[in-house]
Amino acid sequence: MPAATRTALPASRRQPAGRKSQQRVKEILQAGRDVFSEKGYARATTAEIAQRLGVSEATVFSYFRGKRELCARVIGDWYDESIGAIEAGLPRDGTVRQQFAFIVRMHLRLMLESGTGICELVLSEGRTRHHDLSEALTEMQRRYTAPLMRVLARGQESGQIRNDMPLRLLRSLVFGPMEHVLWDATLGNRRTDIDATAQRLVDVLWIALQPPNIELAALARFGQDVSDAVRRLEQERATGKPGAAATPD
Repeated sequence: MPAATRTALPASRRQPAGRKSQQRVKEILQAGRDVFSEKGYARATTAEIAQRLGVSEATVFSYFRGKRELCARVIGDWYDESIGAIEAGLPRDGTVRQQFAFIVRMHLRLMLESGTGICELVLSEGRTRHHDLSEALTEMQRRYTAPLMRVLARGQESGQIRNDMPLRLLRSLVFGPMEHVLWDATLGNRRTDIDATAQRLVDVLWIALQPPNIELAALARFGQDVSDAVRRLEQERATGKPGAAATPD
């Protein structure tokens, strides 16, 4: 799989040139992630983020234009980290189902192991269209779902995934139920058995992704294989090729 590449977000108010400035931006982003995760976007303030760092609010504004841009950067960093984890961990030699199961399990883990706060932030604020960073975040979402799209395409080529639906609809078929699971965990603010939930989702979704009448198709292929084998055996007997079965006296 190709290595993940970072999506360029629009330039901040001030570009961190020196090591000290770069460290300051890193600290602001970490504090921002903590506050946004705990309070949500609406209740979070740049004043509290600055207070946690022991700096003035003006220092935050010297690097970011405002709360919206800072939030988008926090979400953007989460996407980059998550994309890298999926690309690095995807079993390259695995079967289509194994790769599919990995992506489902990893998606739930990435969302929930960081806490329901970051999960809610990404699910809600990460999709807003009301600021100048929405285009970059949309591109990150496309990159985030790209590994699943490649696995689904591979499954269609091998006949394991239904090809009577476009890939974008199959993507929605997979991410839709997962999002409901995540919202349920987030709104209920309760712990979720990630592995068990992922396995149940994989079992259900895999059935939905398979071609209609896949059992009949498999039986038909088996019958054809048997017919081909019988025909080859008869030809070997007729031509007397080495390995042909002996003809009874």
